[in-house]
Amino acid sequence: MAKRIVIFSCLAIFVLSLSGCATARRRKDLEIQGLRNQVSALEAQLQAKDEEINSLREAAAKAGEVKEMRLARMGGKKRIIGEVKSRPKVRQIQIALANAGYNPGAIDGRMGKQTKDAIRAFQRANNLAADGKCGRQTWALLREHLYKKIK
Repeated sequence: MAKRIVIFSCLAIFVLSLSGCATARRRKDLEIQGLRNQVSALEAQLQAKDEEINSLREAAAKAGEVKEMRLARMGGKKRIIGEVKSRPKVRQIQIALANAGYNPGAIDGRMGKQTKDAIRAFQRANNLAADGKCGRQTWALLREHLYKKIK
């Protein structure tokens, strides 16, 4: 009788261990399925972003075509600020200040308080006399910022 109980207990332990493996396998299968669902969702998001990028590229190309058509209507002339050899115009000073990261206010071609304050700040940052006037030394340093944005 004791022999039967031992065999029955071994058989019960064996069956329980197999059922435990099935539960672990089921958990693993569920985890894998969850990961597959996440991958599918990410792939859908990626596809949507790709479509958005393509539509933006098309819009940019169309905008470029429109710009070229406008230039063609104007006779192919681009509006460029002329190179300044001697005395700069206030508008050029304002553009250069804005490109250098200083706020001259509205770029309107008028030497207002905000433009003078921006010139003073630029002069202080470049170890010049901060008088708020765009003299030769100030313009020599500021001219570099007329065509390129720094900050």
